[in-house]
Amino acid sequence: MILLVLKAGESYIGNEEEMKQKGKKIWTPYAMVFPAFAVMMLVVVLPIINTIMQSFKTADGTFTMANYQYFFTSKEAFQSLVFTAIEAFSTMILAMIFSFLLALYLRFSKSRISKLIGRLYLLPRFIPGIVAVYAVMNIIKDSGFINRFLQLFGIMYKPGLLYDMKGIILCNLWFNIPFSAMLLSAALSAVADSYVESARDAGCSYWKIFQKIIWPLVYKDVIVAATFILMGQIGAFTIPYLTGPNNPKMLGILLYQQVNTYLDYQKAAALSVLMFLLCLGGAVVYTKSNMKEEVWEKGR
Repeated sequence: MILLVLKAGESYIGNEEEMKQKGKKIWTPYAMVFPAFAVMMLVVVLPIINTIMQSFKTADGTFTMANYQYFFTSKEAFQSLVFTAIEAFSTMILAMIFSFLLALYLRFSKSRISKLIGRLYLLPRFIPGIVAVYAVMNIIKDSGFINRFLQLFGIMYKPGLLYDMKGIILCNLWFNIPFSAMLLSAALSAVADSYVESARDAGCSYWKIFQKIIWPLVYKDVIVAATFILMGQIGAFTIPYLTGPNNPKMLGILLYQQVNTYLDYQKAAALSVLMFLLCLGGAVVYTKSNMKEEVWEKGR
């Protein structure tokens, strides 16, 4: 009888220890995630909530929609919105075209030149941004390298690229083409040479191979690269500040002026929300493309 009681006690103690161990295993992941979650709440979520609240207030704290109306009724502000949209989409389209062509060349060309370019094309990403911008400025300004080079042949030519949208786009291409080409090169590595060779043996044209084999494998990565470029342009500051025109201006410059020149924190908050919504639109497009792919894979 005593032995049975002792065994039952040992079994109870063993079960209790096992429950404690299970409890620790359950709570351990939450304890590991909590610090990152707390930091994100403090530095991301709460500031966003505060910014949204500020955007609907006047300087004395009363509710208003005037902060948002300003950016659609003010000629200068609305022109800046349109200017930013045109610049962002122009940069995105040009960067994606050039980077995709570069990635295709690096993936399918076996020449020594392609191998050399493959080792060097990421170098612009390692040059400090301010240094690269000043280097490009010295090339494209009216008294820059292009003008001086053409003068050797008696040609007087002023590019008119600096302090214009074209100058902003050129500088952005310097940074975005290597980044996009890197993403697309990784995606194109999934295209096996045997796929292309089999298609060519079957008599398919290069366009048909691209349409039926290459594009279905890489289009998601194209969307990712395009989304990153577009979101980066919406909040761009350094390049537009150094190479862009005074008016109209990029939204990043307009936001800077609202905070530091006009000290209008409520309009700055409203502009921040508008920029956030524009970036959110790109994120929604990317998320939907992934969801469609997952649904297709499940249905298959």
